[in-house]
Amino acid sequence: MELDLGAVRAFVAVAEDRHFGDAAVRLGLSQQAISKRVAKLEAELGTSLFHRTRAGTDLTVDGELFLGYARALLGLADQATGLLLNRRRALRVDVLGTRLSTTELVRKFHEANEDVAIDIVTSNGLRSARTTLPGGQVDAAFARVVGELGEAIEHTLAHLDHMQVIVGRGHRFARRRRIRLAELAGTTAWMPNNGGDSEWADYYREFSREFDVEIDVSGPNFGFEHLLDVVGNSDDRLSFVGEGVRVPWHPDIVRIPLVDPTPVFPHSLLWYRHNRHPALPRLIEHVRRGYVPYDPGRHWLPEPDRPAG
Repeated sequence: MELDLGAVRAFVAVAEDRHFGDAAVRLGLSQQAISKRVAKLEAELGTSLFHRTRAGTDLTVDGELFLGYARALLGLADQATGLLLNRRRALRVDVLGTRLSTTELVRKFHEANEDVAIDIVTSNGLRSARTTLPGGQVDAAFARVVGELGEAIEHTLAHLDHMQVIVGRGHRFARRRRIRLAELAGTTAWMPNNGGDSEWADYYREFSREFDVEIDVSGPNFGFEHLLDVVGNSDDRLSFVGEGVRVPWHPDIVRIPLVDPTPVFPHSLLWYRHNRHPALPRLIEHVRRGYVPYDPGRHWLPEPDRPAG
């Protein structure tokens, strides 16, 4: 048997006020509605909870026994709903990596919405988002969308990060203000963090086939700072970063934009369609409002990422 909490609440109000009319006023209901709820509860329990007196209404023996449990039941229900409805739980956003442009997007959102508490989460991208979004571990996530996500996960393009070359000061490209993409044909880019089946590894495989640039994923991957040290101390190594990536200052590293066309990495914002966090629609709107669309005359995207039409 499942008790109707509305009926239990009506019973407690009548028990405390000792009058159906006063209980109805307290709960903002009609006296008839209160009477129906109590009658329903008595029918479910198979006993009478009240009896009429000259002074009003009094509890039966069973009513006295039930009152303490009814109060406890309502207290737990109110505590549980209040925990979710009244507390200001932070909006949990998976930015993939704190050095990426996605973190800057969230920072700008927070500047415009200082009342929204935010928890920043990092992960392994789309592989994590497929489970953490429906599971409620995060409210939103940034990733490049590859393959089907299922009907429960929605997404919108958030940012196209312009790709740049990084080289050491002794590299032949080091004094260039920009590099035409065709000039990279036949070169090798060292990217030890681009192995496996991640969406960014897939992006650079598409890039490699399109522009005849070999991607060397040999490692081990000792982190971004180590990559900068190796590239900075080399006369022939190069690597790629997004324009929005926060690269630590390094005395021997040069960043050079790519042009004609500029490869752009597509970051999308993903969310679970049944997520009810009150700040999530504001984040989605902020991202959509700031998105600068793909320009086929200036940009390059892998075929699957290009807008239809």
